Amino acid sequence: MIRVRIMPLLAFLILIASCAEKKSKKLTPADTKVDTPLHIVFVSGDEEYRSEESMPMLARLAKRELNAKVTVCYALDSIGIINPNNTDHISNLEALETADLMVIFTRYRTLPKNERDYIVNYAESGKPIVGFRTATHAFKYKDPSLEYWNDEWPTKVFGQQWITHHGHFDDGKFPVTQIASLKSEHPILRGFNPFKAYSWLYHVDGGSWKLFGDSKPILQGHSLKSKHEMEGRLDEFPLTNPVAWTKSYTGSSGKKAKVFFTTLGHPYDFKLPVVRRIALNGIFWALGKEDQIPLDGTNVSLDQPFEPNNSGFGTIYKPNLRPETIQ
Repeated sequence: MIRVRIMPLLAFLILIASCAEKKSKKLTPADTKVDTPLHIVFVSGDEEYRSEESMPMLARLAKRELNAKVTVCYALDSIGIINPNNTDHISNLEALETADLMVIFTRYRTLPKNERDYIVNYAESGKPIVGFRTATHAFKYKDPSLEYWNDEWPTKVFGQQWITHHGHFDDGKFPVTQIASLKSEHPILRGFNPFKAYSWLYHVDGGSWKLFGDSKPILQGHSLKSKHEMEGRLDEFPLTNPVAWTKSYTGSSGKKAKVFFTTLGHPYDFKLPVVRRIALNGIFWALGKEDQIPLDGTNVSLDQPFEPNNSGFGTIYKPNLRPETIQ
């Protein structure tokens, strides 16, 4: 009888001691660790397609849907005003040193080495990249010693260089390219429906040209009006061409980066939910989060109006804009 009474008491005392030990144990940094948000850096800087308007819009969506930290880099003048015509400076590129993803939409930039190195070093790191339209000709240097960056570098990283397109034809007044799916099962195309784009079709594949490396087209475009057709050159530049593809790029780090690229990018394209969805789905995919893309695609509803200026050169961009801080 004595033994029966002692055993429950002993078990009770052991339980008390165990709880006291757990209560007194100090928390370690691992115990209190908070997940660090992903850092996505959007590099704008083109004088034709209003990337200074489309990239911050996409950054807001990425921040909301991925709970990400976002940085947008702009072409600025000497007093900090956005000026897409200033080709030799893009702000905040040092943010790429801590980026988990670079989204780039630049055209014919003549960046000094210290700024170009931020972009190049990121690409060489093996981290993912998303690119738009004129990033096939992200840089334009006249110095023969720098010509590598004009054509060879974008071909290796993005899959192609600048070649030609099928023509502007009353820019922005009506769509000029029919867009269709090539890989309907691909997660980037969740929520996709065929549409007509305002982006005139870039030639990237066919004739004397081939997409580079392991590029796998997922969208194709068919030009609805073509200067090459008018000139009888469709054997060189067919009416149908890829407009979006995935690929990999292995840089000096030896790590293989996931790359999503699309030649879409006209500012009016981004007014279409389907184009915003392709872009945001592509960001999810590049980050390895394709399993988080809903079957009907990511949420690309806008929290504020997006009314970009039309594409074009000169002073068509909105004047006196300062960089936007996205909180």
